[in-house]
Amino acid sequence: MKAIKKILSLALVCAMVVALGACGQKTEEKKAASITGPKDLNGKKVGVQTGTTGDIFISDDKELPDVKVERFSKGAEAVQALSQGKLDAVVIDNEPAKAFVKEVKGLKILDTEYVQEDYAIAIKKDRADGLKDKINKALAELKADGTIDKIVSYYIYEDESKRGDRYVPSQEAKTNGKLVMATNAAFPPYEFVESQEIVGIDVDIALAIADKLGMELKIEDMEFDSIISAVQAGKADIGVAGMTVTEDRKKNVDFSDTYYTGRQVIIVKA
Repeated sequence: MKAIKKILSLALVCAMVVALGACGQKTEEKKAASITGPKDLNGKKVGVQTGTTGDIFISDDKELPDVKVERFSKGAEAVQALSQGKLDAVVIDNEPAKAFVKEVKGLKILDTEYVQEDYAIAIKKDRADGLKDKINKALAELKADGTIDKIVSYYIYEDESKRGDRYVPSQEAKTNGKLVMATNAAFPPYEFVESQEIVGIDVDIALAIADKLGMELKIEDMEFDSIISAVQAGKADIGVAGMTVTEDRKKNVDFSDTYYTGRQVIIVKA
């Protein structure tokens, strides 16, 4: 009889554990299902990459007074935390979001975007050499001759057969010195590491600008929130990292003309 009671007790405990597990799973599914747009982020735990536009916008969003923002040094770390159930959502740029969702199963991007943004190149304020004007002239020429569109089409494409060719740097001698670019190579397709080389949309655009200026491009990889400081201190000539023009950033650096329009999106569990 005692043996039977023990078996029954053990069966009851097992049933309770299973039920609690199922309950927890349903709670997580309910949380994910309840996020259908930006307003639903209020009261939720949302991951962002430190210092990015997602971090800035969601931290200052008056419509989300109770949002719980958790910051990560890399976007991939935030996405991993979401996958592990430690977050309810992640706010990040659309193209990196696509790359992360492709790599990590069980996640999706909401159709409703969080905000649109313009990307530009950060330059130290009031440089005596007129670098900002030189970069803007180069950008205008690269837009007019279709180079920027070709660069983007190499990294962002829906159909492999319509993919463009990668930008090939000029082999002419670079007689005007080095152009030092500060970036954060963890932001595909804008900048990322491939075969031990930093590549991406921003890298190829910077290469094309350097060609126009007769300069050799040198890339310095660092944390995203260190880029503006590096430009301010003169450790880098330009900051190029899918960087959005904001009023706060304009207090510290100048920006070139816009070279690409992106958008912040919300990743949740599928």
